[in-house]
Amino acid sequence: MRGVISGLLLLVVMLGAVGCSLLWPETPADGDVAQSALARDTNPNVPGSDVAMLVDGNTAFAFDLLHALGDVEENLFYSPYSVSSALAMTYAGARGATESQMADALHFALDQEDLHPAFNWIDLELNGRGEIAPPYEGEGFELSVVNATWGQRGYTFRQSYLDTLAVNYGAGLRLLDFVEDPDGSRETINDWVSDETNGRIVDLLPPDSIDAATRLVLTNAIYFNAPWLKPFDATQTSLGAFEPMGGETVYVPTMRQTAMFGYASWGGGQAVELPYNGETLSMILFVPDRGTYEAFEAGLDGVLYGEIVDSLGAREVYLRLPKFEIGYDASLVDPLIALGMTDAFTAAADFSGIDGTRDLFISDVFHKAWVSVDEAGTEAAAATAVIMPIGGSPGPPVTLTIDRPFLFVIRDIPTETILFVGRVASPATD
Repeated sequence: MRGVISGLLLLVVMLGAVGCSLLWPETPADGDVAQSALARDTNPNVPGSDVAMLVDGNTAFAFDLLHALGDVEENLFYSPYSVSSALAMTYAGARGATESQMADALHFALDQEDLHPAFNWIDLELNGRGEIAPPYEGEGFELSVVNATWGQRGYTFRQSYLDTLAVNYGAGLRLLDFVEDPDGSRETINDWVSDETNGRIVDLLPPDSIDAATRLVLTNAIYFNAPWLKPFDATQTSLGAFEPMGGETVYVPTMRQTAMFGYASWGGGQAVELPYNGETLSMILFVPDRGTYEAFEAGLDGVLYGEIVDSLGAREVYLRLPKFEIGYDASLVDPLIALGMTDAFTAAADFSGIDGTRDLFISDVFHKAWVSVDEAGTEAAAATAVIMPIGGSPGPPVTLTIDRPFLFVIRDIPTETILFVGRVASPATD
């Protein structure tokens, strides 16, 4: 199977009970971009220090969310970059205590006027990946980051808010009629998500998630299709032992190869980096010593992550890696509240930067994700919906047998942006 990563997607659904007039030079059809949308800035002038600050903050949030998502004995997979991106579009309309709480929870250290251009710069960089040039051969990969804004026809939004999304996220306002046709609007958005993720995410918004009070939906989709730089030979795959936390040993298909990889060992475990073809993206696997996974994850933050990644050096590695497939879904409300984003989920929310009122708040955040890793590469998808109603030198070969729980990230190497995070408590599937 050709490796594919499709990820999504954060959907932000804003609901309102009071409609106001919004006049356009022409009346677009449902789902079309309104005529007044500004063009995206495709050449943002962003200081490198701003990009580094945003990447550091997104990395810290990735691991904060990992800790907040709970049970370490369960498999887990999510897209922190998607969550950060979609909530950044929501954050553009946050004010007062809501704004400061979101900034703290999401680790947004930049001011609003600097944050959104920095996100734009990273998005454009990611969209520029995929060209396979010499000395690389074989299949290239595709990586795209796409945003869209869906608004209630006839409702008033602040033009400055719409301009921020259009210029920095390419998310021109698309008009729908949530009031008269909520389910049809839901299907339109679901179809867009499916199209942008190559059919990997379907029916993201469940029945009744959109109703006549809906006023705004923000969507973000990530799609990545990539083979390994060094594929595994399928003829070398055979059953191998894996020891889950708190369970009996299972025997699962395990891939094998000996090759030069980025490798690191630290006082509590080993790490290996598997590049995708082109070497601009990679998967890094963190394998704590037997019996120490829970303590490792509890102590993992951006600093420890950076120390391990910085210590990766070329080594010949005899690698045994189980094939695995993970499906995951959860509400992110409790984790985000635990991280300090409290007012956004109550009547105290202040999203007045979106529509000039303080009527909007977040009622729920849904996240679904899936990943499969095999000899050829990686296939993954993730989706989120936020519902807002009103009211070194090579040494001798080292052996790394991944037969116990491990953590992995998929990252963009040049920007150091973490796109996905996963935990494999057990690779066995039903």
